[in-house]
Amino acid sequence: MLRVLGAALIGLTFATQVHAADAPAEIKIGTLYASSGRFASISMPVFSSLKLWADLKNADGGVYVKAFDKKLPVKLVAYDDQSNTATASTLYNQLVTQDKVDLLVADSGSVLTAPAVTIARDHKMFLFDQTGTGASFFSKDNPYIALMADPVSTIWPKPVADFVIHDGPALGIKKIAILYSTNEFTGTQATAFRKFIKDSGAPVEIVYDQGVPTETTNYTVIVNNINNTHPDAVFTFGYAPNDIAFLRNVADVGVKFKMLFVIYAGLEKELLEKNVGDKGLEHVFTYVPASDLEYPVNFGMNLPTYKAAWDKKYSDGKLEFGLNAVAGYTTGLVIEKALSVATSLDQMELRRAVFSLSGNLKTLCGPFALDETGGQTGELTPLGQLEFDDHGHLKFVSIYPHDTATGKPVYPRP
Repeated sequence: MLRVLGAALIGLTFATQVHAADAPAEIKIGTLYASSGRFASISMPVFSSLKLWADLKNADGGVYVKAFDKKLPVKLVAYDDQSNTATASTLYNQLVTQDKVDLLVADSGSVLTAPAVTIARDHKMFLFDQTGTGASFFSKDNPYIALMADPVSTIWPKPVADFVIHDGPALGIKKIAILYSTNEFTGTQATAFRKFIKDSGAPVEIVYDQGVPTETTNYTVIVNNINNTHPDAVFTFGYAPNDIAFLRNVADVGVKFKMLFVIYAGLEKELLEKNVGDKGLEHVFTYVPASDLEYPVNFGMNLPTYKAAWDKKYSDGKLEFGLNAVAGYTTGLVIEKALSVATSLDQMELRRAVFSLSGNLKTLCGPFALDETGGQTGELTPLGQLEFDDHGHLKFVSIYPHDTATGKPVYPRP
């Protein structure tokens, strides 16, 4: 019996030694960022927060990788796609075929994620999709993707629609206008919002419904056209540059819509404050992001601790702190947790590990939950409104759902 036990122990020791010997020198994570162009304002905070996570882990000896039963340093292999989808396609392909990265992480936003979805699927690489929420990315026949830090676009605008459906008629919201940029991210949100409204049977009429190119920079004519339909509420779905241009043109024209919703007044509040001004954002409705709403966590830093780490790392103030500044860090946490439970670096095993976190992981972005296609369903953002506090600073007032509400809506806009 002792001989058998001794042999077993020797075999286990030998296996562990071989296991450790097989370990790579580092875990290579391939990703892209946009330092310039239309999507730089959302891409750079995401990349910077992912880099913050990597730097913190490396300072602590790396991430624990169960497949090798040891900590390994993280190496970010990152290239600048300059907000160009063709360049992004080339660089994603380079990360997979030439750099041979262990993990593939998408750039920020649906437009720059789209090329990665195709390339990852073709090469059977599991894609850590940071903030690409487009509905077409997620299907039952594509097992090579999961969304990390934003809700999938098909459910993201539900709190906004529910507010209109349940609270709107009593406030006098009977006619609404919808304006959206025609890309995967905002187009899908507009489609979902429209469907929620129509399927509800609520006494709400859509009097304006128009898509415009994402590259649109002047909305003066559009603002007047919307105003001519006399809407009780206006809902715009665009990227940050769209929202900035739209809000500036609303001010230029001198129109005061009774209710105005824009996405990035919430997601990147600091960015819009710099480019639109506080008064231009007062009473604007938007999403309340995880960068301003503290969720209970069971892994990683909570919001105040993370904000302090961000401010220390990026003390020059060149990067605005918003949802995208926590998204990359959240991606890092999912990677870290997945590596701690995955039995190998096989791409389908990484998928299994990520999906095993669904319903169990809570980060500063909220509860991590995936549907069967990899769409994020747990990290929902409430509807809020921006108001001045007693010190003259803009703050979020959560409006809907009611169980997260911190105040009542100001309607109509004074």
